[in-house]
Amino acid sequence: MKKVFVKTNNVKRFISMYNNLLERAEGVPGLGLVYGEPGLGKTQTINWWAFKNDIYLVRCNNLMSTKWLLSEILEAMGEYAPRRIFDCFNIIIKNLMMDPKPIIVDEIDYLMMDAKAVETIRDIHDRTNVPIILVGMNSANSKLKKYKHLYDRISEIVRFEPFSKGDIKTIVGELSEIEFTDCAMQCLYKSVNRFRQLVKIINKAENFAKSNGLNSIDETTLKEIIAVEKDLTEPNQTKEKNI
Repeated sequence: MKKVFVKTNNVKRFISMYNNLLERAEGVPGLGLVYGEPGLGKTQTINWWAFKNDIYLVRCNNLMSTKWLLSEILEAMGEYAPRRIFDCFNIIIKNLMMDPKPIIVDEIDYLMMDAKAVETIRDIHDRTNVPIILVGMNSANSKLKKYKHLYDRISEIVRFEPFSKGDIKTIVGELSEIEFTDCAMQCLYKSVNRFRQLVKIINKAENFAKSNGLNSIDETTLKEIIAVEKDLTEPNQTKEKNI
């Protein structure tokens, strides 16, 4: 399988949102939100984009506090976190005022247990005016609405959607070293719509084709591969009941 990053429609919309935040007019707030179901490439996208650009990338964790969040931002900046929250906050503000790099905060859902931590993100934005992109699960948009002062500052929202037929064709075309027939491509679109699942299916299809001397994968073969993959990943309830 080829080692390339595939620009799906979701990725293109993310890039457009990022550029809009950078180039926004005076007075337009600089918070962005990316949300959607798992497996649609949100994390892969922000990892790829952060690597290509000079961006601070921070991941939230379960039970994360304000101090923990500030410490993670400081670590991304290459700074040591002082003991006092006041000092942590001031160092972050000072650094961003001197070098206003955007911040991406992944897994924002974990942070919503602590209102102070969420509002701290707003404070950082208000003091520095740097773009901050929040990334979360499908319910992140509705959950953030209860933080009215923060939500009012979100000027760009991108929801990662299930892959279109065009996305599937692009993903297979750019990743797979084995050709998929049109019928196989249609079958893949109807059966699999998560990036991690797609990568696994493509990898197994390549291995099967190479082992059996095939130049392409047809619908029948693909259905067999998908069926085997489902048997491996889904719990077999019948067997569990018999144990």
